[in-house]
Amino acid sequence: MAELEIRNLHVTAEGKEILKGVSLDVDSGSIHALMGPNGSGKSTLANAIMGHPSLEVIEGTINFKGEDITEAAPDERSRMGLFMAFQYPVAIPGVTVAKYMRMALNAHREAAGEEPVKLKDFRKEMEEAMALTNIPKEFSSRYLNDGFSGGEKKRMEILQMALLEPRICVLDETDSGLDIDALRVVSDGVNALRSPERSFVVITHYQRLLNYIVPDFVHVMSKGRIARSGGKELALELEEHGYSDYASEAA
Repeated sequence: MAELEIRNLHVTAEGKEILKGVSLDVDSGSIHALMGPNGSGKSTLANAIMGHPSLEVIEGTINFKGEDITEAAPDERSRMGLFMAFQYPVAIPGVTVAKYMRMALNAHREAAGEEPVKLKDFRKEMEEAMALTNIPKEFSSRYLNDGFSGGEKKRMEILQMALLEPRICVLDETDSGLDIDALRVVSDGVNALRSPERSFVVITHYQRLLNYIVPDFVHVMSKGRIARSGGKELALELEEHGYSDYASEAA
């Protein structure tokens, strides 16, 4: 049984059907890339996995770790081990990175029936996570994403992954707006977190990200469906020929 199982998922937003029968299996330790043009349903699928309240599942199921989470709240899914890195992370002025990270970590510990992390232990975990993801220590005292560059915001998402240790990480266009240096730094952080117990669903328009985060599987989305699946070589084919060949396959 796959750790994440999506079966015949139909999803609407504001009464319009966006996903039209998506099925996907994500095994432990695997990396899946979702590619496709704007409006193909990539981000809608990511948000459906996380239980975004603006979306309605009208048919199909989402199972995680053998449990049906189709109707579960986003915070419940997060505590179970699902994580999403956003395309546009929000700023929270007045809340330091360290305070935010400790609150998030304690919420997960509470869900697991554990005591809140002691400050001394948290500082050690935070320093280890920042070293792993190559984030300067001084970031811990800054307000979360307030005045951060696009690359710095994305690195904060990677830091959250390192601290919370989710089972499945959904990266929604993490490469959006990044220059080549920032892209490499973020990709290095993701690769440092790869493990047999952690899976990634990477949403991107461009093959360049997959030069750094090499996927096991590539899925092409078109018109709310997965039109084609294959190995990493499929991303190179898309780079050369574009998406137009797959539109008819999704019809």
